[in-house]
Amino acid sequence: MKTDDHTAPPARPAELPPLSGTTLAIGTVALSLAVFMNVLDTSIANVSLPAIAGDLGVSPDQGTWVITSFGVANAISLPLTGWLTRRFGQVRLFMTSVILFVFASFLCALAPNIGLLILFRVLQGAVAGPMIPLSQALLLSSYPKAKAGTALGMWSITTLVAPVVGPVLGGWITDNIAWPWIFYINIPVGVVAGAATWMIYRKRETATARIPIDGVGLGLLVIWVGAMQVLLDKGKDLDWFNSGQIVLLAVVAVVGFALFLVWELTEEHPVVDLTLFKGRNFTVSTVAMLLAYGLFFGNVVLLPLWLQQYMGYTATLAGLVLAPVGVLAILFTPFVGKLSSRVDPRIFVTVSFVIFALVLFMRAHFSTDATIGVLLVPTFIQGIAMAMFFIPLIALGLAGLPPERIPSASGLINFARITAGSFGTSITTTMWDRRATLHHAQLVEHLTPSDPVAAQAFANLHANGLGTDQSYALMNRLVDQQAFMLSADDIFYVSGILFLALIVLIWFARPIKAGGAGGAEAAAGAH
Repeated sequence: MKTDDHTAPPARPAELPPLSGTTLAIGTVALSLAVFMNVLDTSIANVSLPAIAGDLGVSPDQGTWVITSFGVANAISLPLTGWLTRRFGQVRLFMTSVILFVFASFLCALAPNIGLLILFRVLQGAVAGPMIPLSQALLLSSYPKAKAGTALGMWSITTLVAPVVGPVLGGWITDNIAWPWIFYINIPVGVVAGAATWMIYRKRETATARIPIDGVGLGLLVIWVGAMQVLLDKGKDLDWFNSGQIVLLAVVAVVGFALFLVWELTEEHPVVDLTLFKGRNFTVSTVAMLLAYGLFFGNVVLLPLWLQQYMGYTATLAGLVLAPVGVLAILFTPFVGKLSSRVDPRIFVTVSFVIFALVLFMRAHFSTDATIGVLLVPTFIQGIAMAMFFIPLIALGLAGLPPERIPSASGLINFARITAGSFGTSITTTMWDRRATLHHAQLVEHLTPSDPVAAQAFANLHANGLGTDQSYALMNRLVDQQAFMLSADDIFYVSGILFLALIVLIWFARPIKAGGAGGAEAAAGAH
């Protein structure tokens, strides 16, 4: 149903019956595959950066733009999902996103130089934005109201597994085949997912309306999000606000954001629906996602960095240390999904944050003598926290929203998640370096000729044939190892405290009636 009235709001879509049987199973798998492909590409290139930079003849710093460009474009396009959905319809937009993502992946694999690779990664990130929120909306429309939690549970499994698989798969492909294949593998996955989705959902298109584009709002969104993402990605390398470039980016981001808020709140057809924040539950859910995911992702980045740089782990082995997080996450996610309509999601999120805190307190006691077994235990337990984190928070944010607003709401929640990942990575790695510098200075204070332990250590090194300079270099390396371990422990501990503090925020949300049309069920059944 279309209208040519440029000022008419989008009509409420007619109620569609849920899918069933084989059709439902294929639809769920197809949408999940598309999400898996999307999320995988946010992390698969990370461990391949040295190979990409070397092959294309650029420095590792220049190579990081392969990651940054994707993140910036993806962050900008996510909030646009709501407007694009109202303009073109959920199914058409999702299919277009999948097709263009596959095409962009093909171009990335063929890129002959770093400039074209970055350009194609921008295209890939931009078209990837609508895929995740639309997959949620399509899944929720496919399941009966009572099984909406199960739908989100199935969807969440892919978002939990893909970030873990990404670094391991990317490292293996780069070591054993060639880096372009980290992009080539998207082609068969995308073709299968796209063909199955079109076959099942082409007759389930949502209503559209010819809403004029908010060009000023879109321009301001590009400016402030782009400036903020580049600031976060380059801040650590440029020593943050000691750099004029970072100061300029910060000013652009803050001024652009302020102008964006003023414009969008007064525009008749805003490109981003900020009125969603009038709902207390949506606001609490989005802010909680921003803060909690920032903590979570910062620590996910920190652990393999520490293992590779100071514990002698290879990229593949460090990835395998993180892999067990998916075991309990996969087992508990369907269980949480089934209970989401009967248990207050605030309870699930509270338990999740407590387990996250427990895991981080366990990691705060890591030492340089930690065995793989010691490292794996908290990672394994963390899977339970992840299963109780995403689904309840999403359910809390979408509760009570009509179906036509779900893509906008989901887009904003996922925008908060991606932005939080950048914040978390930058803040965590910066604090890790600074705390390590402090610990290094404190440790060196004890390495004096009058210290018997230090004197004995130097004597042993000399006895093994090392010269004075070699002995000092080795001792400095050992001090660095201890300093960065202590710094990581500090961050793990503080992050655990912050997770416990975030529990207070969750309980500002309104309760959702257990057994009623709440949470994910309300999102699916608000026709």
